[in-house]
Amino acid sequence: MYNTKGRRPVRALALYGTIGSLIVTALATAPAGGATEAPDAPPAPVAHRIGFGRCAPVEHLPASVECGKLAVPMDYARPDGKKIELTVSRIRATVPGERQGSLVFNPGGPGASSLEFPLYGGLPKWSKVARAYDFVGYAPRGVGRSAPLSCQDPKEFAKVPTDSRMHPDAAFKRKKVAAARAYAEGCARRAGADLPFYNSVNNARDLDMLRAALGEKKLTYMGASYGTYFGAVYATLFPGHVRRMIFDSVVNPEPRQIWYRNNLDQNIAFERRWGDWLRWVAKHDDHYHLGTTRQAVQQAYDRAAAKLRRDPLEGKIGPGQLQSAFLKTGYNDAFWPMRAEALSSYLHGDPKALIAQALPQSSGARAEENANAVYTAVECNDGPWPRSWQTWDRDNTEVARIAPFETWDNAWMNLPCAFWPDRSESAEAGVQAAARRAEHGNGQELADATGHAAQTALDGALHGPRGPLDVHTEPGALPPVLLLAAERDAATPYKGAVELQHRLPGSSLVTENGAGTHGVAFNDNACVSRYAEAYLLHGKIPAHRVYCAPRAEPVPGQKAIRAQLARPGK
Repeated sequence: MYNTKGRRPVRALALYGTIGSLIVTALATAPAGGATEAPDAPPAPVAHRIGFGRCAPVEHLPASVECGKLAVPMDYARPDGKKIELTVSRIRATVPGERQGSLVFNPGGPGASSLEFPLYGGLPKWSKVARAYDFVGYAPRGVGRSAPLSCQDPKEFAKVPTDSRMHPDAAFKRKKVAAARAYAEGCARRAGADLPFYNSVNNARDLDMLRAALGEKKLTYMGASYGTYFGAVYATLFPGHVRRMIFDSVVNPEPRQIWYRNNLDQNIAFERRWGDWLRWVAKHDDHYHLGTTRQAVQQAYDRAAAKLRRDPLEGKIGPGQLQSAFLKTGYNDAFWPMRAEALSSYLHGDPKALIAQALPQSSGARAEENANAVYTAVECNDGPWPRSWQTWDRDNTEVARIAPFETWDNAWMNLPCAFWPDRSESAEAGVQAAARRAEHGNGQELADATGHAAQTALDGALHGPRGPLDVHTEPGALPPVLLLAAERDAATPYKGAVELQHRLPGSSLVTENGAGTHGVAFNDNACVSRYAEAYLLHGKIPAHRVYCAPRAEPVPGQKAIRAQLARPGK
C-alpha cells in the first residue's frame, strides 16, 4: 500500500517543504496477528525520561539534532518481559519563552522514520511553530535501529530489473504467489515470536510511552498518512492524554477497511490521479510531444514499459522500476513535469533523465528492505486478510478492469498477508528458535518462549481471533482535533477523512478542493497551512468543515529544487 522498493510512504509521499524536498513516505495509505483488540491490556510500565545527547553517526544528522533512546515492552501484555529501544531525535524550541511543549511527528508508512523531522524547524514555513515547540522525531518499532525488522536478505529484495504488468497472465500470477508465500515465511523465520507485536496498537502505546518520557502530561502530535491511523488509535486508547492532534491525509479507520479493502479503494483512487497526470501531459503536448489525449499519453507510457521489458536500461530499469517512479505522480504533482520530461526524452532517444529518476540505489537496499518488512508486518498483523488466493485473484481482477495502473502491483505488495502466521504459529516459531539456541546454554530463553506460547494458546482459546480496534471517542472525551485532506488524494482517498471525522466528535476537517497531493500541511497551499499553524500555536479550530482552493497546477519545465527520497509510504 505504501512502500516497497521505493514504491511508497504509509508509505506516502508528502511535500512538507523539507528543505524544498519531496518527502516520500509510504502511506498509508498508506496495517492479522493478535494486535488490535480494544484497550483491556495491562497499563504500560513507567517511562523513564530520555537522556538526550549526540546522535550516532549512522543517523546522518547534524550536530544541531540531539538523540536518545526510549525503552518499551515488546509485548505490552507482559510489561516486565522483553524490552526494545526506540531511537528518538529532537531540536528544542527556538524561543524558550514561547515554548508550549513537544510536537511529535510521524510521516506514515508503516515503516517510515521521522528522525529528520527536527530539521523542519529551520524552514521558513515551519519557523513560527518551531519557536513554540520542541520538534521531536523517532523511528517506530521495527524501523532503522529501533528493534529492526527484516524478512529477506536486502540483496535479494533489491534484485532488479523487475516486471510490472497491468493485466498479468496465469504464469506471472503463480510466480508472484510463490514469492509472497516465501516472503511471509521469511518474516516468520526471522522474527519468530516477536512478529505479532509489530502492529498499530503497539505503535500507539509506544507513542504514549514517548509522551511520558518527554515529560509531557498531554501529547501534541502530527501524523501524516499511516500516521493518522495509529494516531486515531492513540486517541481512542488515551483520549485524556491528548492536547492537540493534526491528522494530515487521513486513512479510513473503519475496521472493515483495515487493510484489505483500503488497498482496493486506493487502487481506484490512484487510477483517477494517474488520469489527472495523463490529461495534464496531453494538455502540454507542445512541450512533451507524447500525444494530445489521455489515451495517447497512456499508449506512450505502455510503449516505454514494453521497450524496457525487452531491453532494461543499464540492465537495472525494467517495467517495475518505471512503474515505481511514475507512481509518485499520484502522490505529488511536483513530480508531474519531471516524469513527463523523462518519458518524452526516453521515447525520443535520450534515456538520461529516466535513468536519473528510476535507477535503484544499491546503497539503500537495507533501508528499503527494512521499511518493507515493517510495512508488511503492521498491515498483516492489524486486520484480517483473505487466506484464499482465489479471493485475491477475483477481487483484484475486477478492480483492474477499471483501475489497471496500480492494482496488481499493490496486490503483490500485500499478498504475503494471505500466508501470514497467526500468533500461535509465531509463538511456536519462537520456541523452535529458542530451542536451537538452548543447545548452546541459553535455557532461560527457551523457558520464556515456552511460557509465551502457552499463554498465547490460552488467550486464543478464551478470546478467539482479534480484529482491528474500533476507532472512536465519546463526545467531549477528546479535545478538538484537526483533519486535513486533499479531495483527490490517491494514497488516502478522501472518504477516509470524512469517516474519521464522524468517529471523533468535535473534530474539524479542512479540505483542499480539486487537489491530490498527499500531505498538505506546511506545503504549497497557504490556506491549509494557516489553519494548521493557528491550531498548533493558539488551539484555534475552524468550523466543522472548511475548504481551501487548490494549489496552482505545475507548469512544464518546472523542477523541484531538490528531491529527497526519505522513509517509508502505505
